[in-house]
Amino acid sequence: MPDLSTYDGSAGFLVDTNIWIDCMDPDSRWHEWSVDRLQSCSEQAPLHVNLVIYTELLIPGPDVEMLDAMLDVYDTLRSPLPWACAGLAAQAWRGYRRDGGERLAPLPDFYIGAHAAVANLSVLSRDVKPYRRHFPRLRCIGPDART
Repeated sequence: MPDLSTYDGSAGFLVDTNIWIDCMDPDSRWHEWSVDRLQSCSEQAPLHVNLVIYTELLIPGPDVEMLDAMLDVYDTLRSPLPWACAGLAAQAWRGYRRDGGERLAPLPDFYIGAHAAVANLSVLSRDVKPYRRHFPRLRCIGPDART
């Protein structure tokens, strides 16, 4: 397991899929909040996405060129999933299942949380509850999150 004793979330922001989707959808009730938070975070530290987030963003329909253009507006880094996050994601998943979690819960959230922890990133998400529950030390930015 990685040593997370120095984790403080200061290396940047791992931006969850829901934030980008809200930014792409002007009719989303979260559009303005997400755009404001994305801008604010981009002025503080680098923004990051990983392969999991990138793949989830391609599902709703933007093509690769459009997605890359949107990410480039904020100089978003395409960060590889560190191998060290596999064990942490598996540990969190086992705890989730042990606590009665359904098998349908998306494993991607566990990879996103573990990646943020291992890479010393904060998580920017509209829904910080799963990250807080399974990765309690994560610094999360969300509508109802404590930072």
